[in-house]
Amino acid sequence: MLKILLLNVFLMNFVGSWELIQVFMFFMCFILMLKCGHDFYLFELGYGLGMDYLSYVLILLSSWILALMICSSEKINKTGYFKSGFLFVNLSLMMALLMTFSSMNYLLFYISFESSLIPTLILILGWGYQPERIQAGVYMLFYTLLASMPLLVCLLSLYIKGGSLTMGIVSEVSGKSFVHSLWYFSAVTAFVVKLPMYAFHLWLPKAHVEAPVAGSMILAGILLKLGGYGIIRILSLFCSVNKMFVWLWACMGILGGAVVSILCLRQIDIKSLIAYSSVAHMGLVLCGLVTFSWWGVNGAIVVMVGHGLCSSGLFCLANMVYERIGSRSLLIGKGLLSFMPSMGLWWFLLSIGNMAAPPTLNLLGEIQLITSLVGWSKLAMVGIGMLSFFSAAYTLYMYSLSQHGLFYSLLFSCSPGKAREYLILMLHWLPLNVLILKSSLLML
Repeated sequence: MLKILLLNVFLMNFVGSWELIQVFMFFMCFILMLKCGHDFYLFELGYGLGMDYLSYVLILLSSWILALMICSSEKINKTGYFKSGFLFVNLSLMMALLMTFSSMNYLLFYISFESSLIPTLILILGWGYQPERIQAGVYMLFYTLLASMPLLVCLLSLYIKGGSLTMGIVSEVSGKSFVHSLWYFSAVTAFVVKLPMYAFHLWLPKAHVEAPVAGSMILAGILLKLGGYGIIRILSLFCSVNKMFVWLWACMGILGGAVVSILCLRQIDIKSLIAYSSVAHMGLVLCGLVTFSWWGVNGAIVVMVGHGLCSSGLFCLANMVYERIGSRSLLIGKGLLSFMPSMGLWWFLLSIGNMAAPPTLNLLGEIQLITSLVGWSKLAMVGIGMLSFFSAAYTLYMYSLSQHGLFYSLLFSCSPGKAREYLILMLHWLPLNVLILKSSLLML
């Protein structure tokens, strides 16, 4: 693990060379892929760092999305708008994510988890679009910090009680008293905000709308997965308390996801629509995680990986349209099939991925999640039915409204797509559809 971190530090010396950083990021992905056949539960141990299979999957996803993110931000390279600073911020974010996913100590995990907030905030404030980005940054900062302070108190309490914060050694909280419930909610709420669950999600659409394409891709692709990863790590300490509150999180996740799916049907801003769809997907992930069954946890991991690739690709597409027509409005950017016909195929492929159609990873993950939820309660089928129906509805709404109709009369001509853009979209779509042929790679 230390080798990969040192490679990342080494890359920071070359922030002036855009092409070299891109090559090295994909090279890092290749190094990680060589470890895919590892048969140990824990490996790359040392200096308080290490990986198990869950960490490995998310570290590989992080490096893949970050490499694609730098490729898709070519406009910053061409305009020269603080491009060295942009690369440095991205590599700092990569370092924070690598540390988060490979920490073997809860306190180191907490510090790394929170430190990823700073580069994200700099991305939104420094390379965002409108003046409202300041408000979006403040929303994100306060939502995240307000929920994370109780988590720190909870971890310190666990340290006082057990004498260690090393993962696997911390003693489980076995009681069901009010204090234990308070610890449980303090720990879980920090990750639920990051996920984000309905009612804690208001920072996400604001951050997505104001962020540059790189910020949107990293938010949708990786940072939402920090919440799911944290819940998996922390729930093993609160198994007995968690059983009392599964109904609360499951109801909030399913019904909140259904409500957000309905909200998606009245969105005009395309980035806002994709951001709200992330909340709906993550609601189902939360339900699978709190049931803490084999089906639920595996399904959540598969959906997290699939959603990271699919949602990041959709934000990429939305940015390609924005760069050509200068607006994110679905009312202005409609009829894209008329003047960007070859992009229509990618809109279709990533849209069906977003609605969990075969043969995408999202379908496999949602089948597992639905199995775990129906096994937990038959009544959950009502909410799941609504969520699935409206998910398909808002995806069709997004595709048909953006591709069909009469295009904006002031648009005379534009490039239908560059080879670089098609390559980025291909590298999002291929893992999303090919990994289902060897889905055991994502199973715990």
